Amino acid sequence: MADPGLVSQSMVDGLGWGLRAVEGTLAVACLISVAIWGRSARRLRRALGRIERTLQRSGGDDEAADLSRAAFRKELHTTLLYAVVALALGAGAIGGARWTALPLVLCTVPLAMSIGYGRNFIYEAELAESRSMLLRRAEEVMQQADLAPRRWAQRLAPSELPAVEGFEVGTVYEPGTGSMAGDFYDLYRTAPSRFAAIIGDVAGHGIEPSITAFQVKYLLRAFLERYRDPAQAVEELNKVMFASGQPDELVSLCVVVFDLEASTLRVCSAGHPPAWLWHDGEVRPLRSSGPLLTLDPNGTFSSKEVALAEGDLLLLYTDGLTEARNGEVLFGEERVAATLRREPGRDPTYLCKALLEAARDFSGTALGDDVAILAIKRT
Repeated sequence: MADPGLVSQSMVDGLGWGLRAVEGTLAVACLISVAIWGRSARRLRRALGRIERTLQRSGGDDEAADLSRAAFRKELHTTLLYAVVALALGAGAIGGARWTALPLVLCTVPLAMSIGYGRNFIYEAELAESRSMLLRRAEEVMQQADLAPRRWAQRLAPSELPAVEGFEVGTVYEPGTGSMAGDFYDLYRTAPSRFAAIIGDVAGHGIEPSITAFQVKYLLRAFLERYRDPAQAVEELNKVMFASGQPDELVSLCVVVFDLEASTLRVCSAGHPPAWLWHDGEVRPLRSSGPLLTLDPNGTFSSKEVALAEGDLLLLYTDGLTEARNGEVLFGEERVAATLRREPGRDPTYLCKALLEAARDFSGTALGDDVAILAIKRT
């Protein structure tokens, strides 16, 4: 029968060796962590040095150096802590528990760093949080600045227009390389049996022409509800815009009023590129019948009435389409008319897209000016 004392001693020895094996494994893991955190701390120290040298040469934001310094200190603190724990575990694995006391005393070094730099660590964390919030706000401002032109353009040239029974409507809007569009179009009822289609362009780019375009678009709504003849509405609009507008903000405009009962359309154009009408198998232009808006407060405008039959199609556009360039050659009005002749029976949306694609192919590069196209077909 085995001596109980010897059995107990062997179990203790076995347990001790097991604990030493665990300590050894953990020591190796801590050493690997030391290598990782130490390498990271070394890189951060080099980065801090570069930042400090840059600030010495050219000045700049000290917060960047503070944050880099804080990151380095925290990495160094973690490296030291893992190193001490690795030393203690390694000593315990090699020499037993009695050898772990001295290395564990060395834990006072990282502990002292935690206590001594505690306030700095918290301050630097708050600084990093504050900086991240500022960066987030800056990103939001940049996003809003990027979205603003698109949202404004959507107000001036909406992708969806009200449906009108007995008509199909197609639109295309392509922003140019400038900022803030001055092109616009609109479609709305002016009376139970009439609706108006409008397209226009304010000279220039930027916020002021866009604001002028917005004013023209919505002032014209009020005048077209008051006057049956679009020429009268445009004359009143011209007087108001001349009195309140900028001298260099010239506006080209084409207004078409459709009379559903009489099956006619009445068009008035203020210095705008000619509209094209497909009627009775022919394409004909509806040219300007008055000067640009804001050019002359006493400018006179006239309108022309045209019969409208089933299958007829009216095409309106801004000069960004006809002025698409290939070298010194312009896309021009005749290419617009030729596209309409080839596609008179097509869906209006398809026609608008085909025209824009033809101008892009002709130019071979991004179109420099905004392009708005509006096509209306009687079904």
